[in-house]
Amino acid sequence: MKHMTETIRIGAPARARKNFRPATILLGDGLAGNPAFVKNVLAMESYELLRAHTEGQLFEILNSAPVDLIILPSSGSSFPGLDCCRRIKSDRKTELLPVLVVTDGEVESQIEALSAGADDFLPQPVHRELAQTRIRALLRQKSATDRLEQTEAILFTLAKAVEHRDKTTGSHCDRLGLLSLAVGLEIGLAEDDLEALYRGGYLHDIGKVGIPDQILFKPGPLDEEEWKMMRTHPERGEEICKPLRSIERVLPIIRSHHERWDGSGYPDGLKGTEIPLLARVLQVADIYDALTNPRPYKKALTAAEALELMQQETARGWRDPELMRIFMNLHPGSLDMNAWRDAREMQDSLRNLEAHLLQSQSLRESAT
Repeated sequence: MKHMTETIRIGAPARARKNFRPATILLGDGLAGNPAFVKNVLAMESYELLRAHTEGQLFEILNSAPVDLIILPSSGSSFPGLDCCRRIKSDRKTELLPVLVVTDGEVESQIEALSAGADDFLPQPVHRELAQTRIRALLRQKSATDRLEQTEAILFTLAKAVEHRDKTTGSHCDRLGLLSLAVGLEIGLAEDDLEALYRGGYLHDIGKVGIPDQILFKPGPLDEEEWKMMRTHPERGEEICKPLRSIERVLPIIRSHHERWDGSGYPDGLKGTEIPLLARVLQVADIYDALTNPRPYKKALTAAEALELMQQETARGWRDPELMRIFMNLHPGSLDMNAWRDAREMQDSLRNLEAHLLQSQSLRESAT
């Protein structure tokens, strides 16, 4: 069944401006057919209403239309509101959508709603001003989230642009995500850390956006002044990403992925475990990928040659010896990528984040 839409008071005089899109509220069945709720609460503002009569229809709408707020009935309704709420909040693509659950007046049902992941609840009988205030608050929350997602999308796009400046790097970010996640999974990192590694794979070199092409793509060795400029890219990258609190776990990766175990790295000369763990993990993957792929100043090494060189650098004191041991054990001589199947699956899951950012932005542009 095709979902129904209803527009209420679109174009209030104070908001009648070009490209204005009223907030879209998705109502679960039981509320959609409640004329008092719609008339007394929602009709006081300029909203577009989408009505879902079944659970399947609700998720069909979420996959096809931009939604700013979901209002669901509690378990007292024939519509499985709390089950829908749990499913919404467990899916990376929809977990940030605010959900408001209309409950009965019992404390137990309010606790159930919050336990299911609801961002807020409305007890019945619904108090009009309270309902309107909570709806506006959740819409402000969604607006802030949208601005955050747009900023993240811009950063990912900028990072990809940096990668594409160098025709020899190919899918460096993708490969780096797979390699670093393989190590991260092996040492038992938490999901938040794995996500930071994935994002770090894309953002670690974003500071190179400020490095001139004649330095970045120089076919021969860099002179002292050129190296001085090149070594600024971790700090530049950190400054670019620092204002965005949602990726603060990635900042140590961006800043410290060129530090060395013996303290001879840059930009801070950190030594041993002073170097953040996630930066050390990504560094091992980054070095291997850089060695096994061509660059303007060198040919690609074979896997065996790269691993031998990395062992030599570890013996010299440049690399974390324990992480190198783990990397060597993970890395079969035949480079059978099936051995890293779990890491690839994790990468596919985390990649939904970037896809969701771009899809969300596309949906909103098409709606205006």
